[in-house]
Amino acid sequence: MEMPDGISSFWGPVTSSTECCEKNYVHSAYVAELYNTISNIPCILLALFGLINCLWQRIEKRFSVLFISNMILAIGSMLYHATLQHVFQQSDETPLVWEMLLYIYILYSPDWHYRSTIPTFVFLYGAVFGIFHFLLQLGIGFKVHFVILCLLCVPRMYKYYIYSDDVKAKWLAKLYTVTLIVGSLCWLCDRLFCKAISDWPINPQGHALWHLLMGFNSYFANTFLMFCRAQQRGWTPKTVYFMRFLPYVRIEKPKSR
Repeated sequence: MEMPDGISSFWGPVTSSTECCEKNYVHSAYVAELYNTISNIPCILLALFGLINCLWQRIEKRFSVLFISNMILAIGSMLYHATLQHVFQQSDETPLVWEMLLYIYILYSPDWHYRSTIPTFVFLYGAVFGIFHFLLQLGIGFKVHFVILCLLCVPRMYKYYIYSDDVKAKWLAKLYTVTLIVGSLCWLCDRLFCKAISDWPINPQGHALWHLLMGFNSYFANTFLMFCRAQQRGWTPKTVYFMRFLPYVRIEKPKSR
């Protein structure tokens, strides 16, 4: 997308390999895509709330790391959309892969017997991918790789869903599914129909809606997995609501004798 007349870019020429259907530098010379930038803020706030809940209840560190990963991803996305520079594009895309590797680890870890080997492999895999992606700018290869990682999570998430007998926990899984589908449709429409959308009086900002919905999607996924993991550990999880709106997991660990 070209810059409007009369506005210069603080960050210089666009060097990212992809752009979204939002006109660049319309509102400020310091922010290339305003809506795509600020739409990451809800993800940061939701992840912060989840992190505080984890630390407060002393839930396993894996979930604290997962919420921190959500925040890192959102901050990286903000940097990318604010600058449209290649170096910050990696801060948006590479954390996506790292986050999916974390989900794969959490989803499948109960079946792994080599508890120290698997985290090491996941870490090395993510590091090697980050280096290759930065050097080669994988483009479509990155997208295909990301979709494959997402698909690897689906069977396990479905298994957790069908084996859960808690109605509120199942609603978390349903909300995760709905936000994923609707968010993906927003992303696709923004990519495929940008030329037509650009002629509309108002741009619906499909990519910004994708960010917003994915922020809730990640939060619902994390909360559902926390519930399932608490059941595996023999704790007593409950799905409760903050201000009657935001669901979170409250656990009751058995008292040590």
